[in-house]
Amino acid sequence: MSLALSPQHLRVALFSMLGIAAMVIALNGAVAMSEWIARAPTSSAIPAVAQPAPEPEVQAPPPAFVFDAPLPGRVINSPFGLRQMPWEESGRLHQGVDIAAPAGAAVKVAAPGVVKATGVSATYGRYVLVVHKGGLSTLYAHLARPARSVKRGAYLRRGDIVAFVGNSGRSSGSHLHFEIRKGDKPLNPSFFLGRTFAEADDLPLRAAGRVSRKVHKATVSRWPPGVTKPAKEKVQLARLKTGRAKAAIPVSTVPAPAASTALSSAEAAI
Repeated sequence: MSLALSPQHLRVALFSMLGIAAMVIALNGAVAMSEWIARAPTSSAIPAVAQPAPEPEVQAPPPAFVFDAPLPGRVINSPFGLRQMPWEESGRLHQGVDIAAPAGAAVKVAAPGVVKATGVSATYGRYVLVVHKGGLSTLYAHLARPARSVKRGAYLRRGDIVAFVGNSGRSSGSHLHFEIRKGDKPLNPSFFLGRTFAEADDLPLRAAGRVSRKVHKATVSRWPPGVTKPAKEKVQLARLKTGRAKAAIPVSTVPAPAASTALSSAEAAI
């Protein structure tokens, strides 16, 4: 019997051997690759890409002017404008606002500033005058007393107590009389209290300086001590375009208090 393989059988055997050899080479290569990876230093890893630092948030600048209510939560019971008291024969300018509050209630400064003056006058009673930036000033009157730290030249920060509510001077009850001025000109505090303004140009000086021709007739529970009916004054009639009288305003008035003058020389309004 002959052991010689046919050409077809030789080709099958050859391809089988080649296949086995290829498998062996592939397995050896995989083993070698895994060993090389295991021996490779860990520092060869791809470094992480650094993320850019976040940009800081842009903070809005603080407001240039902040006006707080001197008696937070209290109501204005006598507004700025022409007012006629029961013992007066005609209306005159009420140069601030009256805020009702019990005696002894703490009064806070409306804005940071420097104490210009403290004292006592016949009409305002005990008072404190504070000057602020921008030519503004605030007045606190009919006080029981100023705070102990409130002296001429003292600097008051926002929220500092400036005085305590009283009934001094020509007053018909416990309350705070509060004024805001630009130089010598009285301004309506209602345009400022509880508001902030980014710049001096934002201050409502024109609107706050307007005075309505309507006269507010005040009512009181009692007359101030020593007040008697005044002699009839010479008055000027403010007329509308139609020529009809709308309000009567005294011609001769006492100069209003200003930050640049002593208050004792200017006792104009209650």
